[in-house]
Amino acid sequence: MKSPVYFASLRARDEKTSTVAKIRTLFDRAEFASLVEKGDRTAIKLHFGETGNDSYISPVFVRQVVDRVVSCGARPFLTDTNTLYLGSRSNAVDHITTAILHGFDYAVAGAPVIIADGLAGRNITRVPVSGKHFKTVAIAGDIAAAQSMIVLTHFKCHMVSGFGGAIKNLGMGCAPPAGKREQHKAYPFTIPENCTACGKCTTACPKEAITIRDTKSCIDRSLCIGCFECMTVCPEHAIDIDWETEIPKFIERMVEYAEGAVMGKKDRVGYMSFVTRITPDCDCVPWSDTPIVPDIGILASKDPVAIDAAAFDLVNKQAGFDASALHAHHEAGGDKFRGTWENTDGYLQVRYAEERGLGSGTYELIPI
Repeated sequence: MKSPVYFASLRARDEKTSTVAKIRTLFDRAEFASLVEKGDRTAIKLHFGETGNDSYISPVFVRQVVDRVVSCGARPFLTDTNTLYLGSRSNAVDHITTAILHGFDYAVAGAPVIIADGLAGRNITRVPVSGKHFKTVAIAGDIAAAQSMIVLTHFKCHMVSGFGGAIKNLGMGCAPPAGKREQHKAYPFTIPENCTACGKCTTACPKEAITIRDTKSCIDRSLCIGCFECMTVCPEHAIDIDWETEIPKFIERMVEYAEGAVMGKKDRVGYMSFVTRITPDCDCVPWSDTPIVPDIGILASKDPVAIDAAAFDLVNKQAGFDASALHAHHEAGGDKFRGTWENTDGYLQVRYAEERGLGSGTYELIPI
């Protein structure tokens, strides 16, 4: 059975077709009000953006969802979890400060910011999933405690998972650092002939697992937590992972965590994905590269698998930008995610999530 996915383009000629008006219309057409009950503590799950990044969802857009949730009689709060890597969001104090600096204060967004796993990422609830990799997963305590949730996602590429969509926002985004560590468990290695000993990987590593020895980067696996930050910052592509064996398992673990994130919230979670500024990287990086395709629009669904499948297809239907990180498959219909990160298989997220019963990869796209 096809899952409905509602679609709003970004074309606008009057106030009724503005982006903010379309967000409200998507909320209504997708019947998100039926997910939220009076008195609910409703988590609005989003990504506040790393310092230096500017491609996260605008707090003005988030406000439209908050106002709709409030009109249902619920009590929304904006939330995310602390990061595994070092940066501006690795603890709740810095995380909330970053969120406010990016415009997510009460006056703009209309709801308080609560970092769901607490000050140091230790507010954790173990949730049963009975998966291939996990029997229980670690979910941020305040997300687990919320009665309902609206998941707002900036859809973009990702150097490891292929793309970052609703599934990743659930699996990685709702996990505390301990849960993120459980999902990664893939260890990078150095390609000596490419390494110039610039030292950027040593600075980026949150566990001091990388040192420079004999003018080459050296990774201590006993300390490595598999956060992939070294790969992100290496200018020479001198750090890699075993894509064939490590990454499919990583994606499967992430999907099983996504299951845990919605456990206990059957028919209480809605998803809205902003398929705009489709950048090569996650919003976790402290920059925003040029998009690889034109802006497309906004999607809404009650099915996280269907909304990711629809976003994936919509991106691939576009002709890619030459002056971007897209190095292949520029033609309409080409795989833009492999064209940006050639070793990735992002659609594995959809296939495994469908296998696990998280949703359906078959969808009906309904323009509003």
